[in-house]
Amino acid sequence: MAQELEKQGEGVRAVDRALDILVAFTAEDTQLSAGELSRRTGLSRPTLYRLLHTLGQKGFVLAEGEPQRFRLGPAVGHLAHVWSSGIDLTTVAQEGMKRIQDETGETVALFSRVGGERVCVAELPSRHPLSFKRGVGYRERIALGASGRVILAYVDDETVQAAVRAGPLPFARKRFDEDLAKIRERGWGVSRDELIEGAVAIAAPFFRAGGVVAGSMAVFGPAVRIDETRAAEFGRLLAREAQQLSATLGWKPAAD
Repeated sequence: MAQELEKQGEGVRAVDRALDILVAFTAEDTQLSAGELSRRTGLSRPTLYRLLHTLGQKGFVLAEGEPQRFRLGPAVGHLAHVWSSGIDLTTVAQEGMKRIQDETGETVALFSRVGGERVCVAELPSRHPLSFKRGVGYRERIALGASGRVILAYVDDETVQAAVRAGPLPFARKRFDEDLAKIRERGWGVSRDELIEGAVAIAAPFFRAGGVVAGSMAVFGPAVRIDETRAAEFGRLLAREAQQLSATLGWKPAAD
C-alpha cells in the first residue's frame, strides 16, 4: 500500500513538473532554450530533458534549431481550440456586468471587436427614467466613442491608420492621438456628447489569450449624473472587471 501511494505521489509530481514546463512559455517568449526552461522551472537538466521527451512524443512541445530551442506544439493548440470553443462571451461577462450595473446604476454594455467596428453583444439597461442605451446589435466605428477608442488604443499602428482613414474623427488628430495615449496610461477612456448629446460613456478594453484586444465593457449615462469624479470611479471599476473578464478568456498581463 505504501509503495502504491509513493508511486502515485511520484506521478503527481511528474505531472506538476510537466505543467511547469508548459506554462514557462509566454506570448513574449515563445521559444526557450533548455537553460532558460531549467531556470524558470527549477528542474535539473536530466529531469527537464526526460519530461521534454515525453511532452514531445505527445505533441505538446517541439524542438528545433541549433542550438536547440523548444516551443509549444500542436497538441497545445488543439486544447486551446477546444477550450475557446466552449466559451460564450456574453455568458462569462454577465456576472461582471451585473456588478457594474449594481454599483453604477447606469446602462452597462459589452462590445465585441469586428474588424474596424465594435458590435454591442450584451446590454443591461439603467433603472433610471433618464438613461441612454445602444441595444444589442448596435455597430459603430472604433474611432468613435469611448467604447471604440479603448479598443483602438491597443491595436497596431496600421489598424489605427485604417480607422482614421475610414471616416471623420470626433476631434483634431493631435487630440485624438493624445486620447489613445491617455487610455493606455490609465486603462480606461471617457467620451462626452460625442455620439449622443448629453451622454457620457466610460469604457475599458478586455483581451483574449495572447494579449489581443477583443472588445470593451462600457457604462452609459447622462452628464447630469456623471461628473468627472464619477467618471473616474466608473473607469477604475470597468478596468477591474475587464481585467477579470480577460483572465477568464485566457489573457495574462505581461510581467514587469
